[in-house]
Amino acid sequence: MAETPDQWKSAIDTTRPSIARAYDVVLNGKDNFEVDRAFVAEIVKVVPEIYDVATYNRQILGRGVRFLVEQGVSQFIDLGSGLPTLENTHHVAQRANPESRVVYVDNDPMVLAHGRALLAENERTAVVTSDLRDPSAILADKDVRRLIDMDQPVGVMLVGILHHLHDDEDPQGIVEKYMAAVPSGSYLFITHFCASSEESREAEKKYLALLGTGRFRTEKEITGFFDGFELLEPGVVPLPLWRPDGPVPAELTVGQRLMYGGIARKP
Repeated sequence: MAETPDQWKSAIDTTRPSIARAYDVVLNGKDNFEVDRAFVAEIVKVVPEIYDVATYNRQILGRGVRFLVEQGVSQFIDLGSGLPTLENTHHVAQRANPESRVVYVDNDPMVLAHGRALLAENERTAVVTSDLRDPSAILADKDVRRLIDMDQPVGVMLVGILHHLHDDEDPQGIVEKYMAAVPSGSYLFITHFCASSEESREAEKKYLALLGTGRFRTEKEITGFFDGFELLEPGVVPLPLWRPDGPVPAELTVGQRLMYGGIARKP
């Protein structure tokens, strides 16, 4: 039975910020609450460019998905996708290949409600409310099984979400379980907060204190998520440097170095 608005609204905790809603704030969205805006205001005190960082992450999502479609990938699992906004994965993928299929996965009830409304008329796209820390449940989900052919290459996307997994939650193992389920020729796409400056370390303290998650890992740690796969050029780099559409500055700002990303192919 489909959820009613009252049912999903009752599941929303407005007393503490959520990952999806905080990301919506920095993308200048409207699906957030005062507690989320207050959290972002605290981050701005440490990293004034945090709104720009969200834009860089959205831009690399577009470049990365276009690249994967060019490699022949026509199906995507977008884990920790967040609230729908402009230029979502299915917009980018289906513009390049109208046959592309996308499953969004997020554990925030607002994502399900807004996502289903947005995708109601798109039979090649689905939203699954589940926790990405449970790969078995997600891979067995009826919508995942309906849209994703595990005999064909899959784009596994963990864009701006792995840093919300603590070390003791085994993020490496979680990545490996998803990649073990997809065939050779599939791709792993990750972006991640990076401990690249003193400001980033201060931001990590605020994320952990106020949101409860937000690990700013080193470039080496982020690169480690790609172990066992063919890391593609230019490797794991600050987001603006990953296959840019235009010129980039010779010296990057704190915000431009706050997140690193990369794509690897499963041999």
